[in-house]
Amino acid sequence: MSEAIMVQNLSLTIKGSEILKSITHSFERGKIHGLIGRNGSGKTMLMKCICGFVKPTSGEIIVDGKRVGKDCDFPENIGIIIEAPGFIPYYSGFHNLKLLAGLNRRIDSDRIKESMQKVGLNPNLKLQVRKYSLGMRQRLGLAQAIMENPDFLILDEPMNGLDKDGVSDMRQYLLELKEQGKTILIASHNSEDISALCDSACEMEKGVISEIR
Repeated sequence: MSEAIMVQNLSLTIKGSEILKSITHSFERGKIHGLIGRNGSGKTMLMKCICGFVKPTSGEIIVDGKRVGKDCDFPENIGIIIEAPGFIPYYSGFHNLKLLAGLNRRIDSDRIKESMQKVGLNPNLKLQVRKYSLGMRQRLGLAQAIMENPDFLILDEPMNGLDKDGVSDMRQYLLELKEQGKTILIASHNSEDISALCDSACEMEKGVISEIR
C-alpha cells in the first residue's frame, strides 16, 4: 500500500467551533509531506487526530492499514513532536529519555545515546533540562521521537528555536530519514523548510486542507 496515512471525511467540532472540516487526504509512504498554515488553521489538531490524541467528531484515519480509535488507540511505530515536548525539568536529557524508553522496553542505553548524538546533543551532559536552551529542548524532542526507530514521524514545528546551523543539521537529518524509507509529516510556518524538505505540501486554512504541490 503506497498510502501510509489516509484521512477520510475528517471533521472535528469542539464547543460548537468547527476545527476541522471534512478533510480527505492521503500521505504517501516513504516521503516527507509538509503542512503550512497560520496559527489556528488546524495543522496541530489534524496531527493530534492522526496520533490518536484527539477523537474526531466524524470520519476516520488509517495509519499503516489500521483505523485509529478502532483497530488501535494510537498508531504503532510512530515518533511524535507536537507542541513543546514535556520533560522532567530536574533530570538530564539522557535520564529523561531513559525513563521514556522504559515504557516500551524496546531499546537500550546505547540506542538512546546514539539518538542524542545524531541530533547534536551530548548524552553525557549532566545539565538539567530546565537549563536547556529552546533549541536544545527541540533537539531532545527529536531524539525522543526517533530513538525507537519508528516508521512514521509526526513533527509539529521541529525547527522551532534552532539557530541557522541547527536548522541545516535538522534538515539534513530528516532527508536521511526519508532515504531510510521513513514517512514524515511536518508542520512549519517557514516556507523554506517546506521547499527544502517536502515531496508534497498542503496548506491549511480555517480547518480546510488544500494541496499546493
